[in-house]
Amino acid sequence: MKIITYSLLLGLLAFQVPHLSQTSNFTEEKPLAVTQTQKTMEAPADFYEFTMNDIDGNPVDFSSFKGKKLLIVNVASKCGYTPQYAELQELYEAYKDKLTILAFPANNFGGQEPGTNEDIKTFCTENYGVSFPIFEKISVKGVDKHPLYRWLSDKELNGWNNSEPSWNFCKYFVNEKGELVKFFPSSVKPMDEEIIKLIKS
Repeated sequence: MKIITYSLLLGLLAFQVPHLSQTSNFTEEKPLAVTQTQKTMEAPADFYEFTMNDIDGNPVDFSSFKGKKLLIVNVASKCGYTPQYAELQELYEAYKDKLTILAFPANNFGGQEPGTNEDIKTFCTENYGVSFPIFEKISVKGVDKHPLYRWLSDKELNGWNNSEPSWNFCKYFVNEKGELVKFFPSSVKPMDEEIIKLIKS
């Protein structure tokens, strides 16, 4: 009787172990399915086909930027480069007849943009008097990279550039025809001579 009971117990354990293993694998794979979906998000070939929400949740049609030069910047509130907000505002005020700055908060680097959209808006307004467009927080790198940044960092979409942001406050310059013409790393300040030259050209 004991031998039969012991055999039954071993049989139950043999059944339970793979069953538990399958359950565990299923749980672990769920986020992978989500990130794979995010990874395959499509970016339009034409820059002006984008529509994105601003920091207040209002949709902004990028076709409204036709005829304007654009400086696109991934921003963060707790970064060593955060004081560049002041120069970005200075640049915008000096050349807003020709240039629009589009700021995209992102928490991809060092967790330096942890706040909500409301927190970010308050920070930018109270500390730097920002008046150029700020958009909802997005991801600018990795499997969940927003389609806009997929466009900016994929030469098959933008024509020549594969550089994605390496840190906060990287800059992409788009001309008045919606063409990406230059990438600047974080260390290049907004009032840099090369940026000014592109605006004036």
